[in-house]
Amino acid sequence: MAINHWPAAERPRERLMKDGAAALSDAELLAIFLRVGRPGKSAVDLARELLAHFGGDLGRLTAAQPKELARLPGIGPAKAVQLVAVLEIARRTLIGQLSTRDVLSSPQAVADWLRLQLAPLKHEVFVALWLDAGNKLIEAQELFNGTLTQTSVYPREVVKHALEHNAAAVILAHNHPSGRAEASTADISLTQTLKQALALVDVRLLDHFIVTATEKPLSLAERGLV
Repeated sequence: MAINHWPAAERPRERLMKDGAAALSDAELLAIFLRVGRPGKSAVDLARELLAHFGGDLGRLTAAQPKELARLPGIGPAKAVQLVAVLEIARRTLIGQLSTRDVLSSPQAVADWLRLQLAPLKHEVFVALWLDAGNKLIEAQELFNGTLTQTSVYPREVVKHALEHNAAAVILAHNHPSGRAEASTADISLTQTLKQALALVDVRLLDHFIVTATEKPLSLAERGLV
């Protein structure tokens, strides 16, 4: 049944207007973007199929290429391009917030941006968010990348980049493509090594996040490990 035949109280667009976007499921939010379904399928049905194609994981959907999306039934090139554009707007909005605000006042924006950037990747990357004395973002920089299971991180290189950016502080992050947001012994040891190396040049290590596609980013600072 088409959505416009549903009771008004059940239609995603009307529910968003009444209750706000947070009240809607992933599929309902996606259905509002899609607007229409395909023969025999409502927009919500199509949104559920789209999510199912990516294992129900919005993180994987955000990483999809336009050509991959365009091949899916009911999507096509126009919707694929629009969806990728919307996701890129979300990334740029979050990075803009970090550039104009004290990041310590918006830790959720940091976590959201890191998940959008890192969660979908199939290989490990190690990134730094260089901050000025007011804890505003100078630049987000990918420092190292590696295999699915291991990344080589060199403290001397991290310190060199900190000095190049004239950074006062930094938030580090890396992803776990395996899907477990847990800090290994190696992660904890590396964090302490980098903290000590950066302290020698008066750069504060504020946090180290571990990002996966299926769990919320893990903050080592919240665990008392920074």
